[in-house]
Amino acid sequence: MSQYVWGNKETQFFYQLDPLKILDSIDELGLKTTGRSLALNSMENRVYEVEISDPLNEGNSPSDYFVIAKYYRPGRWSKEQILEEHLFLKDLTNHEIPAIAPLEFGGETLFTEKDTGIYYCLFPKQGGRNPDEYNDDQLEQLGRLLGRIHSVGKARKANNRIALTPDTFGRQNVAFLRDNGFLPTEIKDLYLKTSDEIFEMIQPLFDNLHTQRIHGDCHAGNVLWHPTHGYYFIDLDDMLTGPAVQDVWLLLPGTDAKSIADRALLLEAYESMNDFNWAELKLIEPLRTLRYIHFSAWIAKRWEDPSFKQAFPHFDSADYWNVSVRDLLDQKEAIQKLFEPQIPDY
Repeated sequence: MSQYVWGNKETQFFYQLDPLKILDSIDELGLKTTGRSLALNSMENRVYEVEISDPLNEGNSPSDYFVIAKYYRPGRWSKEQILEEHLFLKDLTNHEIPAIAPLEFGGETLFTEKDTGIYYCLFPKQGGRNPDEYNDDQLEQLGRLLGRIHSVGKARKANNRIALTPDTFGRQNVAFLRDNGFLPTEIKDLYLKTSDEIFEMIQPLFDNLHTQRIHGDCHAGNVLWHPTHGYYFIDLDDMLTGPAVQDVWLLLPGTDAKSIADRALLLEAYESMNDFNWAELKLIEPLRTLRYIHFSAWIAKRWEDPSFKQAFPHFDSADYWNVSVRDLLDQKEAIQKLFEPQIPDY
């Protein structure tokens, strides 16, 4: 098992994963594909909507004639890490929490494509849309749902999943950028110095911190609304062991007064389902900083994948890294304020 975020093996691409292999791998599980498939938007893995001839359920909803096939990027997650994602999803559905768990065949959820060795699984198709914004009632619904998810999350450990720490998301990622020549000469020293100073400041905040299973990538794009099921979170591919506040701030990442008020409203509803340690709010800016660094390292680790060069054409430009350094400097200033003495209002 690798504890290096997103794996430390050479990335294998999906060139050999052609439509015939995809359809054959699904047929081997006992389903009958019609030959129709559609590639879905996914940078990290390969995901396809595949039509099957027999419905999954007796209700015969149009969605029952499709499955979502997910092929995991090789070298990223181990089999044990993927199965912990599947187990978390199963735990959620067992507690009647809106989630999409992988389909089981012969009691198994994870399979290996015979020619490429790529891990894959199937999910039922579930409709829904990403909400544009949230009103107060919707924030309360999301807060209660997230509280329930975290309640289930802390009931079981994920021993193989990455822990969200300044080391895994910070120091290791900066070392990768440095050692592989991604930091331009003109900003390299400042980037390294600033990031080191930030890690030194925030490390005490993570010492003895309560962590648990969390979504890990709980931004608005991973929230769907369905008229029957209401809200539910999708794509637990980035599931982590970390503080609960990681999912909270990603869902409402703004720093303005309205975002702070929305976050408070969401957390009040959250607490009707689960306890929340409000002191964790102090972790938001450190966690935001770690995500900035992780995002750059994520692109760097995939830079030989042509789809990443197309999606992030400015990544290897001076402008990208100048902005990255300015972001780090801004975050350092925001984090320093966390440690300043607070003058009470009278």
